[in-house]
Amino acid sequence: LSSLLVLRTLMGHKANICSLDFHPYGEFVASGSQDTNIKLWDIRRKGCVFRYRGHSQAVRCLRFSPDGKWLASAADDHTVKLWDLTAGKMMSEFPGHTGPVNVVEFHPNEYLLASGSSDRTIRFWDLEKFQVVSCIEGEPGPVRSVLFNPDGCCLYSGCQDSLRVYGWEPERCFDVVLVNWGKVADLAICNDQLIGVAFSQSNVSSYVVDLTRVTRTGMVAQDPVQDSRPLAQQPPHPSAPLRRIYERPSTACSKPQRVKQNSESERRSPSSEDDRDERESRAEIQNTEDYNEIFQPKNSISRTPPRRSEPFPAPPEDDMATAKEAAKPSPATDVQFPVPNAVKIPQQVELLDEDAMSQIRKGHDTMCVVLTSRHKNLDTVWAAWTTGDIKTSVDSAVAINDLSVVVDLLNIVNQKASLWKLDLCTTILPQIEKLLKSKYESYVQTGCTSLKLILKRFLPLITDMLAAPPSVGVDISREERLHKCRLCYKQLKSISGFVKSKSSLSGRHGSAFRELHLLMASLD
Repeated sequence: LSSLLVLRTLMGHKANICSLDFHPYGEFVASGSQDTNIKLWDIRRKGCVFRYRGHSQAVRCLRFSPDGKWLASAADDHTVKLWDLTAGKMMSEFPGHTGPVNVVEFHPNEYLLASGSSDRTIRFWDLEKFQVVSCIEGEPGPVRSVLFNPDGCCLYSGCQDSLRVYGWEPERCFDVVLVNWGKVADLAICNDQLIGVAFSQSNVSSYVVDLTRVTRTGMVAQDPVQDSRPLAQQPPHPSAPLRRIYERPSTACSKPQRVKQNSESERRSPSSEDDRDERESRAEIQNTEDYNEIFQPKNSISRTPPRRSEPFPAPPEDDMATAKEAAKPSPATDVQFPVPNAVKIPQQVELLDEDAMSQIRKGHDTMCVVLTSRHKNLDTVWAAWTTGDIKTSVDSAVAINDLSVVVDLLNIVNQKASLWKLDLCTTILPQIEKLLKSKYESYVQTGCTSLKLILKRFLPLITDMLAAPPSVGVDISREERLHKCRLCYKQLKSISGFVKSKSSLSGRHGSAFRELHLLMASLD
Protein backbone atom coordinates (compact mmCIF):
# COMPACT_ATOMS: atom_id res chain seq x y z
CA LEU A 1 0.00 0.00 0.00
CA SER A 2 2.89 2.35 0.74
CA SER A 3 4.28 1.72 -2.74
CA LEU A 4 0.93 2.58 -4.33
CA LEU A 5 0.80 5.76 -2.27
CA VAL A 6 4.25 6.75 -3.47
CA LEU A 7 3.30 6.22 -7.11
CA ARG A 8 0.32 8.52 -6.63
CA THR A 9 2.28 11.15 -4.71
CA LEU A 10 5.66 11.63 -6.43
CA MET A 11 4.55 13.96 -9.21
CA GLY A 12 6.97 16.84 -8.56
CA HIS A 13 10.03 15.80 -10.58
CA LYS A 14 10.65 17.16 -14.07
CA ALA A 15 12.20 13.90 -15.37
CA ASN A 16 12.10 10.16 -14.75
CA ILE A 17 12.52 8.94 -11.17
CA CYS A 18 15.62 6.71 -10.87
CA SER A 19 15.68 5.81 -7.16
CA LEU A 20 13.47 5.51 -4.08
CA ASP A 21 14.10 4.67 -0.44
CA PHE A 22 11.78 4.52 2.57
CA HIS A 23 12.73 6.06 5.89
CA PRO A 24 13.51 3.34 8.47
CA TYR A 25 10.60 4.54 10.63
CA GLY A 26 8.12 4.73 7.75
CA GLU A 27 7.29 8.44 7.86
CA PHE A 28 9.19 9.68 4.80
CA VAL A 29 10.25 8.49 1.37
CA ALA A 30 13.12 9.97 -0.67
CA SER A 31 13.19 10.09 -4.47
CA GLY A 32 16.03 10.81 -6.89
CA SER A 33 15.51 11.77 -10.50
CA GLN A 34 17.20 12.40 -13.83
CA ASP A 35 16.53 16.10 -13.18
CA THR A 36 19.43 15.84 -10.61
CA ASN A 37 17.15 16.74 -7.67
CA ILE A 38 16.47 14.74 -4.51
CA LYS A 39 13.08 15.20 -2.87
CA LEU A 40 11.87 14.16 0.57
CA TRP A 41 8.17 13.33 0.82
CA ASP A 42 5.89 13.11 3.86
CA ILE A 43 3.82 9.94 3.34
CA ARG A 44 1.00 10.90 5.70
CA ARG A 45 0.55 14.44 4.38
CA LYS A 46 1.22 13.33 0.80
CA GLY A 47 3.53 16.20 -0.08
CA CYS A 48 7.15 17.20 -0.65
CA VAL A 49 8.79 18.65 2.48
CA PHE A 50 12.28 19.40 1.16
CA ARG A 51 14.42 19.37 -1.98
CA TYR A 52 18.17 18.73 -2.00
CA ARG A 53 20.30 20.12 -4.83
CA GLY A 54 23.95 19.35 -5.48
CA HIS A 55 24.32 16.63 -8.08
CA SER A 56 24.92 17.58 -11.71
CA GLN A 57 23.62 14.36 -13.27
CA ALA A 58 20.96 11.70 -12.63
CA VAL A 59 20.64 10.40 -9.05
CA ARG A 60 20.83 6.59 -9.27
CA CYS A 61 20.57 5.43 -5.64
CA LEU A 62 19.36 6.74 -2.26
CA ARG A 63 19.75 5.21 1.21
CA PHE A 64 18.64 6.40 4.63
CA SER A 65 21.04 5.75 7.51
CA PRO A 66 19.90 3.13 10.05
CA ASP A 67 19.07 5.86 12.60
CA GLY A 68 17.10 7.84 10.00
CA LYS A 69 19.11 11.07 10.43
CA TRP A 70 21.17 11.01 7.21
CA LEU A 71 20.57 10.33 3.52
CA ALA A 72 23.27 9.09 1.13
CA SER A 73 22.97 9.64 -2.62
CA ALA A 74 24.87 8.22 -5.61
CA ALA A 75 24.77 9.80 -9.07
CA ASP A 76 26.09 9.63 -12.60
CA ASP A 77 28.39 12.60 -11.83
CA HIS A 78 30.85 10.11 -10.18
CA THR A 79 30.16 11.38 -6.65
CA VAL A 80 28.53 10.21 -3.42
CA LYS A 81 26.93 12.84 -1.19
CA LEU A 82 25.79 12.68 2.44
CA TRP A 83 22.83 14.85 3.53
CA ASP A 84 21.77 15.87 7.05
CA LEU A 85 17.97 15.61 7.17
CA THR A 86 17.65 17.71 10.32
CA ALA A 87 19.79 20.61 9.04
CA GLY A 88 18.51 20.27 5.48
CA LYS A 89 21.96 20.54 3.87
CA MET A 90 24.85 18.46 2.51
CA MET A 91 27.28 17.19 5.14
CA SER A 92 30.02 15.87 2.88
CA GLU A 93 30.86 14.86 -0.68
CA PHE A 94 32.90 11.75 -1.45
CA PRO A 95 34.78 12.00 -4.77
CA GLY A 96 37.07 9.25 -6.02
CA HIS A 97 35.04 7.12 -8.42
CA THR A 98 35.91 7.51 -12.10
CA GLY A 99 32.54 6.35 -13.40
CA PRO A 100 28.83 6.70 -12.55
CA VAL A 101 28.05 5.55 -9.00
CA ASN A 102 25.20 3.02 -9.10
CA VAL A 103 24.64 2.03 -5.46
CA VAL A 104 25.35 3.09 -1.87
CA GLU A 105 24.76 1.14 1.34
CA PHE A 106 25.12 2.01 5.03
CA HIS A 107 26.79 -0.37 7.48
CA PRO A 108 24.01 -1.66 9.79
CA ASN A 109 25.85 -0.61 12.98
CA GLU A 110 28.98 1.46 12.40
CA TYR A 111 29.52 4.87 10.79
CA LEU A 112 30.61 3.31 7.49
CA LEU A 113 29.29 3.69 3.94
CA ALA A 114 29.94 1.50 0.87
CA SER A 115 29.55 2.68 -2.74
CA GLY A 116 29.69 0.72 -6.00
CA SER A 117 30.41 2.22 -9.40
CA SER A 118 30.56 1.48 -13.10
CA ASP A 119 34.35 1.92 -12.79
CA ARG A 120 34.34 -1.64 -11.32
CA THR A 121 35.34 -0.57 -7.81
CA ILE A 122 33.74 -0.63 -4.36
CA ARG A 123 34.80 2.12 -1.97
CA PHE A 124 34.31 2.25 1.80
CA TRP A 125 33.92 5.66 3.48
CA ASP A 126 34.43 6.57 7.15
CA LEU A 127 31.47 8.76 8.21
CA GLU A 128 33.32 10.24 11.18
CA LYS A 129 36.46 11.37 9.36
CA PHE A 130 34.72 11.67 5.96
CA GLN A 131 37.53 9.92 4.12
CA VAL A 132 38.04 6.69 2.20
CA VAL A 133 38.81 3.60 4.29
CA SER A 134 39.67 1.19 1.48
CA CYS A 135 38.95 0.46 -2.18
CA ILE A 136 38.23 -2.91 -3.75
CA GLU A 137 39.27 -3.07 -7.40
CA GLY A 138 39.04 -5.72 -10.07
CA GLU A 139 35.27 -6.37 -10.09
CA PRO A 140 34.32 -8.36 -13.22
CA GLY A 141 31.87 -5.66 -14.33
CA PRO A 142 30.01 -2.54 -13.22
CA VAL A 143 28.90 -2.75 -9.57
CA ARG A 144 25.09 -2.53 -9.43
CA SER A 145 24.14 -4.05 -6.08
CA VAL A 146 25.88 -4.36 -2.71
CA LEU A 147 24.56 -5.36 0.71
CA PHE A 148 26.08 -5.60 4.19
CA ASN A 149 25.50 -8.73 6.28
CA PRO A 150 22.96 -7.92 9.05
CA ASP A 151 25.67 -8.19 11.73
CA GLY A 152 28.06 -6.06 9.66
CA CYS A 153 30.80 -8.66 9.36
CA CYS A 154 31.11 -8.48 5.55
CA LEU A 155 29.77 -6.96 2.33
CA TYR A 156 28.09 -8.90 -0.48
CA SER A 157 28.49 -7.77 -4.08
CA GLY A 158 26.21 -9.08 -6.81
CA CYS A 159 28.47 -9.54 -9.84
CA GLN A 160 27.86 -11.04 -13.27
CA ASP A 161 26.81 -14.65 -12.51
CA SER A 162 28.53 -14.63 -9.09
CA LEU A 163 28.28 -13.43 -5.51
CA ARG A 164 31.44 -12.04 -3.89
CA VAL A 165 32.01 -11.60 -0.16
CA TYR A 166 34.36 -8.81 0.91
CA GLY A 167 36.04 -7.36 3.98
CA TRP A 168 37.36 -3.81 4.08
CA GLU A 169 39.98 -3.39 6.83
CA PRO A 170 42.09 -4.56 5.09
CA GLU A 171 40.31 -5.03 1.76
CA ARG A 172 40.02 -8.71 0.87
CA CYS A 173 37.71 -11.28 -0.72
CA PHE A 174 36.43 -13.99 1.64
CA ASP A 175 34.47 -16.08 -0.85
CA VAL A 176 33.18 -16.29 -4.43
CA VAL A 177 29.90 -18.15 -5.09
CA LEU A 178 28.85 -18.96 -8.65
CA VAL A 179 25.19 -18.02 -9.24
CA ASN A 180 23.73 -18.02 -12.75
CA TRP A 181 21.66 -14.88 -12.23
CA GLY A 182 23.19 -12.76 -15.00
CA LYS A 183 23.06 -9.08 -14.06
CA VAL A 184 21.50 -9.11 -10.61
CA ALA A 185 19.42 -6.00 -9.87
CA ASP A 186 18.87 -6.17 -6.10
CA LEU A 187 19.84 -8.16 -3.01
CA ALA A 188 18.11 -8.87 0.32
CA ILE A 189 18.77 -11.14 3.31
CA CYS A 190 16.28 -13.13 5.38
CA ASN A 191 16.91 -16.03 7.78
CA ASP A 192 20.51 -16.62 6.62
CA GLN A 193 19.38 -16.68 3.01
CA LEU A 194 20.45 -14.12 0.43
CA ILE A 195 17.82 -13.44 -2.22
CA GLY A 196 18.95 -11.95 -5.53
CA VAL A 197 16.54 -10.63 -8.14
CA ALA A 198 17.33 -10.23 -11.84
CA PHE A 199 15.10 -9.12 -14.71
CA SER A 200 15.15 -9.28 -18.48
CA GLN A 201 12.45 -7.61 -20.58
CA SER A 202 9.14 -8.81 -19.03
CA ASN A 203 10.67 -11.64 -16.95
CA VAL A 204 11.73 -11.40 -13.30
CA SER A 205 13.80 -14.17 -11.69
CA SER A 206 14.73 -14.70 -8.04
CA TYR A 207 17.71 -16.70 -6.75
CA VAL A 208 18.63 -17.87 -3.24
CA VAL A 209 22.10 -18.39 -1.72
CA ASP A 210 22.45 -20.28 1.58
CA LEU A 211 24.69 -17.98 3.64
CA THR A 212 25.47 -20.72 6.18
CA ARG A 213 27.65 -22.30 3.48
CA VAL A 214 29.42 -19.04 2.56
CA THR A 215 32.69 -17.90 4.13
CA ARG A 216 32.03 -14.50 5.69
CA THR A 217 35.16 -13.94 7.81
CA GLY A 218 38.63 -15.42 8.24
CA MET A 219 40.86 -16.75 5.48
CA VAL A 220 40.97 -15.13 2.07
CA ALA A 221 39.13 -17.03 -0.69
CA GLN A 222 40.82 -18.58 -3.74
CA ASP A 223 39.91 -15.52 -5.84
CA PRO A 224 41.07 -12.52 -3.77
CA VAL A 225 40.92 -8.99 -5.05
CA GLN A 226 44.50 -7.87 -4.61
CA ASP A 227 46.71 -10.31 -2.68
CA SER A 228 46.78 -14.08 -3.15
CA ARG A 229 48.49 -14.70 0.20
CA PRO A 230 46.19 -15.93 2.99
CA LEU A 231 45.64 -13.52 5.84
CA ALA A 232 45.65 -14.42 9.49
CA GLN A 233 42.44 -15.73 10.99
CA GLN A 234 40.16 -12.84 11.96
CA PRO A 235 37.76 -12.93 14.90
CA PRO A 236 34.22 -13.30 13.55
CA HIS A 237 32.76 -10.76 15.97
CA PRO A 238 35.17 -8.14 17.31
CA SER A 239 34.61 -7.13 20.90
CA ALA A 240 34.32 -3.43 20.07
CA PRO A 241 33.56 -1.62 16.79
CA LEU A 242 36.29 0.40 15.09
CA ARG A 243 34.10 3.51 14.86
CA ARG A 244 30.93 5.01 16.30
CA ILE A 245 27.66 3.09 16.11
CA TYR A 246 24.18 4.39 15.30
CA GLU A 247 21.84 5.33 18.12
CA ARG A 248 18.39 3.80 17.70
CA PRO A 249 15.30 3.83 19.93
CA SER A 250 15.05 0.48 21.71
CA THR A 251 11.57 0.65 23.30
CA ALA A 252 8.24 1.98 22.03
CA CYS A 253 7.95 3.29 18.51
CA SER A 254 9.09 6.86 18.99
CA LYS A 255 8.97 9.47 16.28
CA PRO A 256 12.26 10.39 14.56
CA GLN A 257 13.49 13.93 14.82
CA ARG A 258 11.72 16.20 12.38
CA VAL A 259 13.53 17.02 9.17
CA LYS A 260 13.93 20.59 8.07
CA GLN A 261 10.98 21.60 5.88
CA ASN A 262 10.36 24.26 3.27
CA SER A 263 9.84 27.82 4.43
CA GLU A 264 6.14 27.57 3.62
CA SER A 265 5.83 24.54 5.88
CA GLU A 266 7.84 26.24 8.63
CA ARG A 267 5.48 29.21 8.72
CA ARG A 268 2.48 26.95 9.22
CA SER A 269 1.78 26.52 12.95
CA PRO A 270 0.86 23.03 14.20
CA SER A 271 -2.87 22.43 14.48
CA SER A 272 -4.84 20.26 16.84
CA GLU A 273 -5.38 17.81 13.99
CA ASP A 274 -1.60 17.45 13.56
CA ASP A 275 -1.24 16.82 17.29
CA ARG A 276 -3.90 14.15 17.11
CA ASP A 277 -2.10 12.49 14.20
CA GLU A 278 1.10 12.49 16.24
CA ARG A 279 -0.64 10.73 19.12
CA GLU A 280 -2.42 8.21 16.90
CA SER A 281 0.76 7.26 15.03
CA ARG A 282 2.40 5.80 18.17
CA ALA A 283 2.25 2.01 18.42
CA GLU A 284 2.48 1.03 22.08
CA ILE A 285 2.59 -2.78 22.17
CA GLN A 286 2.49 -4.10 25.71
CA ASN A 287 1.87 -7.78 25.04
CA THR A 288 4.67 -9.61 23.21
CA GLU A 289 2.20 -12.17 21.87
CA ASP A 290 0.32 -9.39 20.10
CA TYR A 291 3.58 -8.19 18.56
CA ASN A 292 4.40 -11.66 17.22
CA GLU A 293 0.85 -12.15 15.93
CA ILE A 294 0.77 -8.83 14.10
CA PHE A 295 4.26 -8.21 12.79
CA GLN A 296 6.31 -11.42 12.65
CA PRO A 297 6.35 -13.07 9.18
CA LYS A 298 4.97 -16.60 8.94
CA ASN A 299 6.20 -17.51 5.45
CA SER A 300 9.61 -18.98 4.70
CA ILE A 301 10.66 -15.89 2.71
CA SER A 302 9.77 -12.25 3.33
CA ARG A 303 11.05 -9.65 0.88
CA THR A 304 11.29 -6.91 3.49
CA PRO A 305 11.45 -8.52 6.95
CA PRO A 306 11.06 -6.17 9.94
CA ARG A 307 14.12 -5.52 12.07
CA ARG A 308 13.94 -7.57 15.25
CA SER A 309 15.83 -4.91 17.20
CA GLU A 310 13.20 -2.25 16.48
CA PRO A 311 9.42 -2.25 17.00
CA PHE A 312 7.55 -1.87 13.75
CA PRO A 313 5.30 1.24 13.60
CA ALA A 314 1.56 0.70 13.23
CA PRO A 315 -0.31 2.33 10.31
CA PRO A 316 -1.14 5.91 11.32
CA GLU A 317 -4.76 5.89 10.17
CA ASP A 318 -5.89 2.32 10.83
CA ASP A 319 -6.89 0.94 14.20
CA MET A 320 -5.15 -2.04 15.77
CA ALA A 321 -7.86 -4.49 14.80
CA THR A 322 -7.57 -3.58 11.13
CA ALA A 323 -3.79 -3.88 11.21
CA LYS A 324 -4.07 -7.24 12.99
CA GLU A 325 -6.49 -8.57 10.41
CA ALA A 326 -4.46 -7.28 7.43
CA ALA A 327 -1.23 -8.80 8.68
CA LYS A 328 -2.55 -12.38 8.94
CA PRO A 329 -0.79 -14.44 6.26
CA SER A 330 -2.36 -16.96 3.96
CA PRO A 331 -2.23 -20.62 5.07
CA ALA A 332 1.31 -21.94 5.14
CA THR A 333 2.29 -24.14 2.24
CA ASP A 334 5.41 -26.00 1.22
CA VAL A 335 7.15 -23.75 -1.28
CA GLN A 336 10.18 -24.19 -3.54
CA PHE A 337 12.51 -21.43 -4.68
CA PRO A 338 11.88 -19.19 -6.48
CA VAL A 339 8.60 -18.20 -4.83
CA PRO A 340 7.31 -15.00 -6.48
CA ASN A 341 3.86 -15.25 -4.83
CA ALA A 342 4.85 -16.62 -1.42
CA VAL A 343 4.05 -13.43 0.50
CA LYS A 344 0.97 -12.19 -1.37
CA ILE A 345 -2.46 -12.02 0.20
CA PRO A 346 -5.01 -13.18 -2.45
CA GLN A 347 -7.87 -10.91 -1.36
CA GLN A 348 -5.68 -7.82 -1.37
CA VAL A 349 -4.13 -8.74 -4.73
CA GLU A 350 -7.58 -9.07 -6.31
CA LEU A 351 -8.66 -5.69 -4.94
CA LEU A 352 -5.48 -3.99 -6.10
CA ASP A 353 -5.78 -5.52 -9.57
CA GLU A 354 -9.40 -4.37 -9.82
CA ASP A 355 -8.46 -0.83 -8.79
CA ALA A 356 -5.61 -0.77 -11.27
CA MET A 357 -7.84 -1.95 -14.12
CA SER A 358 -10.48 0.67 -13.29
CA GLN A 359 -7.82 3.39 -13.43
CA ILE A 360 -6.59 2.10 -16.80
CA ARG A 361 -10.12 1.98 -18.26
CA LYS A 362 -10.80 5.61 -17.34
CA GLY A 363 -8.41 6.98 -19.94
CA HIS A 364 -8.61 4.11 -22.42
CA ASP A 365 -11.25 5.60 -24.74
CA THR A 366 -9.53 8.98 -24.79
CA MET A 367 -6.19 7.38 -25.60
CA CYS A 368 -7.75 5.38 -28.45
CA VAL A 369 -9.14 8.58 -29.98
CA VAL A 370 -5.75 10.32 -29.70
CA LEU A 371 -3.85 7.41 -31.25
CA THR A 372 -6.39 7.01 -34.07
CA SER A 373 -6.09 10.70 -34.95
CA ARG A 374 -2.31 10.51 -34.85
CA HIS A 375 -2.28 7.45 -37.12
CA LYS A 376 -4.52 9.26 -39.61
CA ASN A 377 -2.23 12.30 -39.64
CA LEU A 378 0.85 10.15 -40.15
CA ASP A 379 -0.85 8.44 -43.11
CA THR A 380 -1.26 11.89 -44.68
CA VAL A 381 2.42 12.69 -44.19
CA TRP A 382 3.43 9.25 -45.47
CA ALA A 383 1.46 9.76 -48.68
CA ALA A 384 3.50 12.89 -49.41
CA TRP A 385 6.77 11.23 -48.34
CA THR A 386 6.36 8.33 -50.81
CA THR A 387 6.36 10.80 -53.73
CA GLY A 388 9.94 11.70 -52.86
CA ASP A 389 9.11 15.33 -52.08
CA ILE A 390 10.47 15.84 -48.54
CA LYS A 391 9.49 19.53 -48.46
CA THR A 392 5.84 18.72 -49.19
CA SER A 393 5.72 16.05 -46.50
CA VAL A 394 7.19 18.50 -43.96
CA ASP A 395 4.73 21.20 -44.99
CA SER A 396 1.82 18.78 -44.53
CA ALA A 397 3.09 17.78 -41.07
CA VAL A 398 3.32 21.45 -40.04
CA ALA A 399 -0.13 22.21 -41.50
CA ILE A 400 -1.70 19.47 -39.35
CA ASN A 401 -0.71 21.55 -36.29
CA ASP A 402 0.22 18.53 -34.18
CA LEU A 403 3.70 18.63 -32.64
CA SER A 404 3.71 14.87 -32.08
CA VAL A 405 3.56 14.34 -35.87
CA VAL A 406 6.37 16.88 -36.39
CA VAL A 407 8.49 15.02 -33.80
CA ASP A 408 7.88 11.67 -35.51
CA LEU A 409 8.93 13.13 -38.86
CA LEU A 410 12.01 14.93 -37.51
CA ASN A 411 13.22 11.74 -35.81
CA ILE A 412 13.40 10.21 -39.31
CA VAL A 413 14.93 13.22 -41.07
CA ASN A 414 17.57 13.66 -38.35
CA GLN A 415 18.97 10.22 -39.13
CA LYS A 416 20.10 11.37 -42.59
CA ALA A 417 21.71 14.82 -42.73
CA SER A 418 21.68 14.88 -46.55
CA LEU A 419 17.87 15.27 -46.50
CA TRP A 420 18.21 18.75 -45.02
CA LYS A 421 17.92 21.68 -47.45
CA LEU A 422 17.85 25.44 -46.87
CA ASP A 423 14.16 25.76 -47.79
CA LEU A 424 13.41 22.93 -45.32
CA CYS A 425 15.04 24.99 -42.55
CA THR A 426 12.70 27.93 -43.12
CA THR A 427 9.73 25.65 -42.43
CA ILE A 428 11.21 23.65 -39.55
CA LEU A 429 12.85 26.40 -37.45
CA PRO A 430 9.56 27.85 -36.10
CA GLN A 431 8.53 24.30 -35.11
CA ILE A 432 11.90 23.72 -33.43
CA GLU A 433 11.30 26.78 -31.26
CA LYS A 434 8.01 25.24 -30.09
CA LEU A 435 9.71 21.91 -29.37
CA LEU A 436 12.44 23.54 -27.27
CA LYS A 437 9.78 25.25 -25.13
CA SER A 438 7.73 22.06 -24.75
CA LYS A 439 7.15 20.43 -21.36
CA TYR A 440 7.83 16.98 -22.84
CA GLU A 441 11.41 15.75 -22.55
CA SER A 442 11.36 13.82 -25.85
CA TYR A 443 10.16 16.91 -27.73
CA VAL A 444 13.00 19.02 -26.29
CA GLN A 445 15.55 16.35 -27.18
CA THR A 446 14.33 16.13 -30.78
CA GLY A 447 14.34 19.92 -31.09
CA CYS A 448 17.93 20.12 -29.81
CA THR A 449 19.10 17.44 -32.27
CA SER A 450 17.43 19.15 -35.26
CA LEU A 451 18.76 22.60 -34.34
CA LYS A 452 22.27 21.21 -33.92
CA LEU A 453 22.15 19.70 -37.43
CA ILE A 454 20.94 22.98 -38.93
CA LEU A 455 23.62 25.04 -37.18
CA LYS A 456 26.46 22.76 -38.24
CA ARG A 457 25.27 22.39 -41.82
CA PHE A 458 23.84 25.81 -42.73
CA LEU A 459 25.00 28.52 -40.29
CA PRO A 460 28.33 29.14 -42.13
CA LEU A 461 26.41 29.45 -45.42
CA ILE A 462 23.88 31.85 -43.88
CA THR A 463 26.50 34.14 -42.35
CA ASP A 464 28.60 34.15 -45.56
CA MET A 465 25.58 35.00 -47.73
CA LEU A 466 24.53 37.88 -45.47
CA ALA A 467 28.08 39.26 -45.28
CA ALA A 468 28.72 39.05 -49.04
CA PRO A 469 28.50 42.27 -51.15
CA PRO A 470 25.50 42.63 -53.45
CA SER A 471 25.87 40.97 -56.84
CA VAL A 472 26.08 42.82 -60.12
CA GLY A 473 23.12 42.34 -62.36
CA VAL A 474 20.11 40.09 -61.77
CA ASP A 475 20.68 36.62 -60.28
CA ILE A 476 17.27 35.15 -59.43
CA SER A 477 18.59 31.96 -57.79
CA ARG A 478 21.00 33.99 -55.64
CA GLU A 479 18.23 36.36 -54.59
CA GLU A 480 16.02 33.42 -53.58
CA ARG A 481 18.85 31.88 -51.57
CA LEU A 482 19.56 35.24 -49.91
CA HIS A 483 15.88 35.58 -48.97
CA LYS A 484 15.89 32.10 -47.36
CA CYS A 485 19.11 32.94 -45.46
CA ARG A 486 17.54 36.11 -44.08
CA LEU A 487 14.47 34.16 -42.91
CA CYS A 488 16.65 31.51 -41.24
CA TYR A 489 18.83 34.18 -39.60
CA LYS A 490 15.81 35.95 -38.17
CA GLN A 491 14.39 32.70 -36.80
CA LEU A 492 17.75 31.63 -35.34
CA LYS A 493 18.11 35.00 -33.59
CA SER A 494 14.66 34.45 -32.07
CA ILE A 495 15.68 31.02 -30.80
CA SER A 496 19.13 32.08 -29.53
CA GLY A 497 17.73 34.11 -26.63
CA PHE A 498 15.79 31.12 -25.30
CA VAL A 499 18.79 28.80 -25.76
CA LYS A 500 20.99 31.21 -23.80
CA SER A 501 18.49 31.35 -20.92
CA LYS A 502 18.47 27.52 -20.69
CA SER A 503 22.24 27.02 -20.96
CA SER A 504 22.63 27.35 -17.18
CA LEU A 505 20.51 24.23 -16.53
CA SER A 506 22.12 21.10 -15.13
CA GLY A 507 21.75 17.58 -16.47
CA ARG A 508 21.49 16.29 -20.02
CA HIS A 509 19.34 19.14 -21.37
CA GLY A 510 21.62 21.76 -19.83
CA SER A 511 24.59 20.22 -21.63
CA ALA A 512 22.69 20.22 -24.95
CA PHE A 513 21.63 23.86 -24.57
CA ARG A 514 25.20 24.90 -23.71
CA GLU A 515 26.48 23.23 -26.87
CA LEU A 516 23.81 24.99 -28.95
CA HIS A 517 24.70 28.32 -27.32
CA LEU A 518 28.33 27.90 -28.38
CA LEU A 519 27.31 27.01 -31.94
CA MET A 520 25.09 30.13 -32.12
CA ALA A 521 27.83 32.48 -30.86
CA SER A 522 28.46 33.78 -34.40
CA LEU A 523 24.93 35.22 -34.50
CA ASP A 524 25.80 37.87 -31.88
